[in-house]
Amino acid sequence: MIVRNITQDIVHQRWYRAHVGARATMLFSSGELQGLLFFAHAELEPGREIEIHLDPYEEIYYLVSGTGLIRVGEEEQQVNRGDAIWLPFGVPHGLKNNGTETCIFVVAASEPE
Repeated sequence: MIVRNITQDIVHQRWYRAHVGARATMLFSSGELQGLLFFAHAELEPGREIEIHLDPYEEIYYLVSGTGLIRVGEEEQQVNRGDAIWLPFGVPHGLKNNGTETCIFVVAASEPE
C-alpha cells in the first residue's frame, strides 16, 4: 500500500505546469502503478485554461471544486464540482476555468487497449 498526501515532499517535488494553464502534481506515476499511467492533482485559477492538446492516452478529469468549460473534439460543455469527464485517446481537449474560484480536479490516465 502507498498513501500519498498533497503536502508530502515526494508530491511537492513533482509540481509542474500542465499544458500552459494548470498547476499539477503527480500523486502516483507509472513507476508506482500497475495499470494506470498516472494519477494527478491539478489546479486551474480563474480565467486560466489548459490549452487544446492531444494526449497519447485516455484520461478522466474529476472536478473536486470549481467550474469550467471543457472542450473535447467539437463538443463544449459546462462542468461543475462532482463532474467526471472522459477524454478519449487521440481527441483534442482543453479546459477553461470560467468561474470565480480555483478549479481543482484529479486526473487519471491509462493507455488505450
